[in-house]
Amino acid sequence: MASTHDHHHHEHGTTETGNNKRLMAAFAVTAIFMAVEVAGGLLSGSLALLADAGHMLTDAAALLMALLAVRFAQRKPNSRHTFGYLRLTTLAAFLNALALLVITLMIVWEAIRRFYQPHPVAGWIMMVIAVAGLLANLLSFWLLHGGEGEKNINLRAAALHVLGDLLGSVGAIIAAVIILMTGWMPIDPILSILVSCLVLRSGWRLLRESLHELLEGTPSQIDIEKLKRELCLNIPEVRNIHHVHIWLVGEKPVMTLHAQVIPPYDHDALLRQIQHYLLDHYNISHATVQMEYQTCPEDDCGITEGSGLAHAHHHH
Repeated sequence: MASTHDHHHHEHGTTETGNNKRLMAAFAVTAIFMAVEVAGGLLSGSLALLADAGHMLTDAAALLMALLAVRFAQRKPNSRHTFGYLRLTTLAAFLNALALLVITLMIVWEAIRRFYQPHPVAGWIMMVIAVAGLLANLLSFWLLHGGEGEKNINLRAAALHVLGDLLGSVGAIIAAVIILMTGWMPIDPILSILVSCLVLRSGWRLLRESLHELLEGTPSQIDIEKLKRELCLNIPEVRNIHHVHIWLVGEKPVMTLHAQVIPPYDHDALLRQIQHYLLDHYNISHATVQMEYQTCPEDDCGITEGSGLAHAHHHH
């Protein structure tokens, strides 16, 4: 058993290093191009380019936070932070989503102003920069998607950003083509608003997910009532499951529960059986199980004010 565990651990380590390298490369590409787009946006007077650059700024921030988060996640737990620093990744995703929403609202505001005071835009400069930006985004997206990106909220956040960027660059190219062919300037703010709507959608979802995790919310794929029923049905000695808490620490589910059981012939075997069940059916590898032969008095196992510790202390 130990050898498979080590092997898995080693594999995970190499994945993390791979993720790290990909993040570094994507960060470099994005940061350089953000500067190019800001310059291009100012030179050509294009808001769509600036919208895309604002987008790339949050991208670069997203990638930087993801990089820091990967760094922190590798730190070992200690007596002050018994879970290590895994939560930092979630916090990074949360701050990142907030930044995204703020920048987007600023760009929408500027776009609305431009409808009332149209602004001339240099189509060719805009076109060249937008095409270059599109290529840079494709490169970043390829870098991020090749990794184990699906599983990690920060890589996913970063890939979402870059995807929004891709659309932003496409928008800027379309705007440039229309300006060059017809000279119709309002297309620039119109497209910057469209890009902003796409960004708002992904930002809002990211904000919701990360906030849920920061508030110790139950992982969305786990139904606690179903879990309680299944444990009682599938393990004959278990009579009742209560006082269940499940939360996420850096994408890993952690759980505590009380199990009222019929006094077993082999206490440890029953405990292992419960833990194996949770691992096999719910992928919960870190579960703390308190086994009892009598039911808990109701007020003994809540987290609520005045219960729990004071009560237990009183008993002693």
